[in-house]
Amino acid sequence: MKNREIYFAGGCFWGVEEYFSGVPGVLRTQTGYANGHQAHPTYEAVCTGKTGHAETVRVEYQPETIGLEQLLELFFAVIDPVSVNRQGPDIGPQYRTGIFYTDTEDAPVILAALQRLQSRQDRPLAVEAGPLLCFYPAEEYHQGYLKKHPYGYCHISREAMEQAKKGGGSAQKTREQLRRELTPLQYEVTQNGGTEPPFQNEYWDCWEPGIYVDITTGEPLFSSRDKFDAGCGWPSFTRPIAEDRIQEKEDTRLGMVRTEVKSKKGQAHLGHVFPDGPAAQGGKRYCINSASLRFIPRDQMEREGYGKDLSLWEEG
Repeated sequence: MKNREIYFAGGCFWGVEEYFSGVPGVLRTQTGYANGHQAHPTYEAVCTGKTGHAETVRVEYQPETIGLEQLLELFFAVIDPVSVNRQGPDIGPQYRTGIFYTDTEDAPVILAALQRLQSRQDRPLAVEAGPLLCFYPAEEYHQGYLKKHPYGYCHISREAMEQAKKGGGSAQKTREQLRRELTPLQYEVTQNGGTEPPFQNEYWDCWEPGIYVDITTGEPLFSSRDKFDAGCGWPSFTRPIAEDRIQEKEDTRLGMVRTEVKSKKGQAHLGHVFPDGPAAQGGKRYCINSASLRFIPRDQMEREGYGKDLSLWEEG
């Protein structure tokens, strides 16, 4: 597949570049000045806040390894999305947040991600989104700044840097991160073992081809190929995509003995498994909360970094 690019403005570009440079699937990063009105600006000119540019990082990535959606979630994890012209202690229009694209096909993916992010906020987002109008590479001493100066200033925590190196969207997040990123229902279900109402959840009646991934890590867990109508009001599957991606354990809450299903990497509560599924498919019914999942339509899987899972439709 052809390599792709996206541009992130998220405060001081030293930290943003270092953060994304460690993500598996990211090939190259470059700091620069984007979407201003002065040609070939200098760092000193941009710092006045009068050129209209934002400190920005160009991210070139392999879509078969990491998708745009995963990169966006990584970006959201290290910005304050409602802060206007400020990130951390850095203040001014040059430190505003933004997502700039060169391929118009990226626009709906970015818009959908921002809509999900807005649903988790109590104030309007302050994240620009639009086409890249111009990008001027920053001076050489700004390129790979934190690799040259490991103890230099950075508004992104070292913990976040290390988390990004563990596999991007597939790394387990802290409860604090999840509380910020998930809706209250998603958090209650995945972290506290809650249950959403039957027939009043997002995927119980979804029959579009695609995969269902862990809402907390992005790891693929279930396929539409194995989904069936159990009449219970929750998404039901005859099996996971791979047995080693889930964990099962006895659950004696609510005065019952059931088998709980959790994601192995994210340790997120998903639902329960019962022995009353279709006999011809093994007899199991994985009854899963929609709030623990995110659905990736089949025709968007490659773009979002799940191209390798298209092989699910090649079996048999």
